[in-house]
Amino acid sequence: MKVSEIVKALDLNVFCGESGLNNQVDGGYVSDLLSDVMGHADAGNVWITLQNHKNVMAIASLKEIAAIILVKGIKPEVDTEEQSNQEGIPILGTKLETYEIVGKLYGILNSK
Repeated sequence: MKVSEIVKALDLNVFCGESGLNNQVDGGYVSDLLSDVMGHADAGNVWITLQNHKNVMAIASLKEIAAIILVKGIKPEVDTEEQSNQEGIPILGTKLETYEIVGKLYGILNSK
């Protein structure tokens, strides 16, 4: 499944990194602890977090994350948006709580 399909299915906002909307998604990872994501997320995962600072982009790039979903209506910081556009890793947003968006993402990724 592509990031663009997830955006449509989950009615997500696209904040930045639009050039990566065709990135392939192979799963998801949920954590607000950067070291946890660095140690355990897989390439092609969608990372769900409330962290919105530039360091998330360093981890996302290192781990070849397909996209980031920010929860609770949180928006990325300006320098995070700039890095997202440079890396081609979309930052998406939802007003939903983490629990809700994780359940929905799991449902669409495992429905096929």
